[in-house]
Parts: sequence; structure tokens; C-alpha cells
Amino acid sequence: MYAIPSFNLTEHQTLIQAAQRVPHGIICLLSALSFHDLTTQSPFEVWMAIDPKARLPKEEIIPLRIVRFSGRSLTAGVEKHSINGVKVSVYNPAKTVADCFKYRNKIGLDVAMEALRDCWRKKKATSDELWRSAKVCRVARIMRPYLESQRDEIRNKEYSRVRQAASCESGTNPERRFSAVALSLRP
Repeated sequence: MYAIPSFNLTEHQTLIQAAQRVPHGIICLLSALSFHDLTTQSPFEVWMAIDPKARLPKEEIIPLRIVRFSGRSLTAGVEKHSINGVKVSVYNPAKTVADCFKYRNKIGLDVAMEALRDCWRKKKATSDELWRSAKVCRVARIMRPYLESQRDEIRNKEYSRVRQAASCESGTNPERRFSAVALSLRP
């Protein structure tokens, strides 16, 4: 790609180019995960969703990976972002995670689980948003055990943090109790 030296390049330059070349496309799956900072992977292709009846873009400059979504699966969860003055359509984090579970055979279950874990940890989506997106993508039954395990993991961490804080505040710290008992047992 050629550019003027003063041109402002961003990390999302390929997304800008893809949005200009395929204006009816929506950034999805691995590219959307990367955009929302929910993965450690850096996709070498731009993943875009288009309508099943839309013409397949003939793109040779930018490596594109086209998937076809229909109905609510195509229209739900679309966010418009302005990057360097170009409007780019990207699925929101909850919809992106649900799509990853839907296409787990193409991108890998480990990628979908990592996306769900990062989405929870970074608080990019609530459990309700994830559940609604899972229903739209028809993967609610598949995502349920993973959502429950993430929820339980967070509850356990929260419970242990609260329990530890309460025990320190009330003076029932196990080390403190042990030293008091040891002092009272001295001859």
C-alpha cells in the first residue's frame, strides 16, 4: 500500500480498506475479536459477513474471508464505528462471541472459549447481552455450559475476595488467631 508520509495509519487500516471495498459487509468473527481486543490472535484475513443473496466481492488486494449471515443473524448487534473518517460496521462483542461459537468448527472451539473468557474479564458484555446474542445465533444450548462456568468462576472469586476482606476486618484472621492461642498456651 502506498501512502503520503503524513498519512495517519492505524492498526485497523485493513478494516478501513475492507469496509470501503465491501460497503454492505460487516466485520465479524476473528477480525471483530481483534477489533474489540478479545483475542491474542492476529487474523491475516479480514472476516466479513454479507447477505446470502449479495454478490461475492471480487477482492484481490485485501485478503477477505466472506461468511454469509441471514435475517436477524446479519442485522443484530451491528455497531457503526468511525475510523479515520470512514464508517466501519462491526458486530458488538456479545454478538461476536456468539458468532464464534456458531462457527467453532471453522475458527476453533478454543478461540470461542478464549473470546468468552476475555469478554467476561474485560466486561465488554453482560451475561444478558451474551444470552440474547446466543439466541439470535441459535447457539444458546451450546453456549450455556460455558456461560455458566464463567459465571460460577466469577462468583467463586468474588465470594473468596469478600470472605477474605470480612475475615480481616472482623479480626478473625487465621494467623492472628493462631498467634493469640500460642501466646495463651505459653507457660
